[in-house]
Amino acid sequence: MREIVTLACTDCKSRNYTTTKNKRASNDKLEFKKFCPFCRKHTVHREIK
Repeated sequence: MREIVTLACTDCKSRNYTTTKNKRASNDKLEFKKFCPFCRKHTVHREIK
């Protein structure tokens, strides 16, 4: 039941990372603070479709 989701930077909107998510356990969108190579700093990355 795990699904692959893409994480995008909230500042520059570039799609940098992919991860898996359990759809039964969490219905809300994932958010991680990760390094964005385009912004060259740590920013919040949010799940997109």
